[in-house]
Amino acid sequence: MSMAHTTWDEAAVLLRAGKVGIIPTDTVYGLVGSALLPEVVERMYTIKQHRDKKPYIVLISSFDALREFNIQLSPRILAPFSENTETPTSIILPCQNPAYAYLHRGTESIAFRIPNHVTLKTLLEQTGPLVAPSANPSGLPTAKTVTEAREYFGDTVDFYVDGGTLDNPPSRLLRLREDGSTEVLR
Repeated sequence: MSMAHTTWDEAAVLLRAGKVGIIPTDTVYGLVGSALLPEVVERMYTIKQHRDKKPYIVLISSFDALREFNIQLSPRILAPFSENTETPTSIILPCQNPAYAYLHRGTESIAFRIPNHVTLKTLLEQTGPLVAPSANPSGLPTAKTVTEAREYFGDTVDFYVDGGTLDNPPSRLLRLREDGSTEVLR
């Protein structure tokens, strides 16, 4: 595939076909691929050169997508999502389902985020849940531009969507505790 910039519509088609790419998210550039295809997730760990295998954040378009992961929607689970619409917030939820071990990497929990970003939400509605770690090889700074991302990844990814310069902090990270309260991790 050529290294020309990909449109959001083209990215949706490629992601549905099991491809991996770089897109601007609501926080930073992300390396993205389908969260529902284990082989895509494994490829992303290889591309990022992750040795510690920590779970990646999963971007979803709505609460309904949690059902895909057998996570029961309760007021306790929904509250942290609805309380933090201004600040991008990822919430770690329990996910004991062994079918998703390729995502939770033995932690039996997955961090989810519903982006407050119209174009990205539209993409997620078209593709389903996307795994979206930051666009950088393990241990290096996150790419702030598509040019930096290209320097990191070259043709190891299938496409790039240019969103200009992104220099935002990562999302807030919360963990849902057993008692229903939330713990702020970052």
